[in-house]
Amino acid sequence: MDLATFNSLPAADAAETVRPCADIGSWVDDVVAGRPYACRDALLLRAMRAAADWDAADVDAALAQHPRIGERASGDSTEARLSRTEQPTAAEATALRIAEGNVAYEARFGRIFLVRAAGRTAEEILANLTERLANDPATEALVTAEQLRQIALLRLETLVEETIPDAAVEPDTQSAEVAP
Repeated sequence: MDLATFNSLPAADAAETVRPCADIGSWVDDVVAGRPYACRDALLLRAMRAAADWDAADVDAALAQHPRIGERASGDSTEARLSRTEQPTAAEATALRIAEGNVAYEARFGRIFLVRAAGRTAEEILANLTERLANDPATEALVTAEQLRQIALLRLETLVEETIPDAAVEPDTQSAEVAP
């Protein structure tokens, strides 16, 4: 949807547009409350600032909506559709190693592994997973929150397009009568 449409939605509808980006109530409310936005950059800046203070409870709430890396989200929700477009396909051996890494990660940190998958190959995701398994829990909590922020902003950027202004209408000087 374009920015002008997003700006004009009733608050509840605007919230439902934003929620698939990150299902964190205070963030959704803050982004919606900032309307109307003059440009998409203003929207993204507000969203980024609102995400800066996410705490562990916020991250855990949002993670409940995310599939494991390597698993395809099911359903027709906006969030499921976005997730399916973000994750790359992986060769069988890489997919197996990611699945094994997911199990190790969940055992170590008590939550699913989250990474901004958009723009990354399966091999890069596996390397990131392997590297992050060495983090201490406090560091990993910060890394996870940052990955969630990146995902939320990319999704918001995907969902809300810049408004394209109507083409300026040139006056028709050819047919105008000239006064004597």
